Amino acid sequence: MTSLDFIDLYCERTAAGFWNEPVNAISNLGFVLVAIVAWRVAKRRCDPSADLLELVLFVLAALIGVGSFLFHTLANSRAELADVIPIWSFVGLYVFTVIYRSTGQNILKTSRIAVIALIITGSVFWFTSGEVITNQQASDHSADRFNGSLQYLPALVALAGFGFIAVLRRHPARVMIVGAAVTFTLSLVMRSVDLIACDATGIGTHFLWHLLNALMVGILLIALVKEYPPASAGKRTA
Repeated sequence: MTSLDFIDLYCERTAAGFWNEPVNAISNLGFVLVAIVAWRVAKRRCDPSADLLELVLFVLAALIGVGSFLFHTLANSRAELADVIPIWSFVGLYVFTVIYRSTGQNILKTSRIAVIALIITGSVFWFTSGEVITNQQASDHSADRFNGSLQYLPALVALAGFGFIAVLRRHPARVMIVGAAVTFTLSLVMRSVDLIACDATGIGTHFLWHLLNALMVGILLIALVKEYPPASAGKRTA
């Protein structure tokens, strides 16, 4: 494998090789663990059955870890897709699921709110998409002072808006949602300073992005399972 055959975006990678980013790769186990924990929590509620939306979210949470593991080991464009697709699939489905259950599982209300949310987050992505590092820029670590982290700003905006609404409505999930937003903000900082901290740490801080994101995903899944249960669970869905 030559220098042109792998993507080098993070401090820990110094050369080609499957295990050249061991800490970044192994830290993705956190996503698999939180998916299992959330599934077990869902089994313990009054109605232990997880509906299809929950099950898909649990699988996507685990796949985030699998995809990121592949990217930090194989470090090629195909693995990059395996890394990105589960992340944005999880974000989109989670937002839809929360809206759907918050409206009493009314598909028409859900559709209207989802369109508004899509327009807002899409607009944010449009204005920040230029910050995403491309493969061609990967060899130049100075190409982006945020190391491509602004591509995740739409997700942060959606999460912050979700938390704001939950606080205004004094929803039981408000503490967890705000906690998830704070955790995600900190994880974005860790992703952004990975290269800056490289000399001091030797391995950077990208692995903390994985661990904090896994924590954030776990918080969101627990909030969904406990405070936004499906109608069949016989609990309040507002």
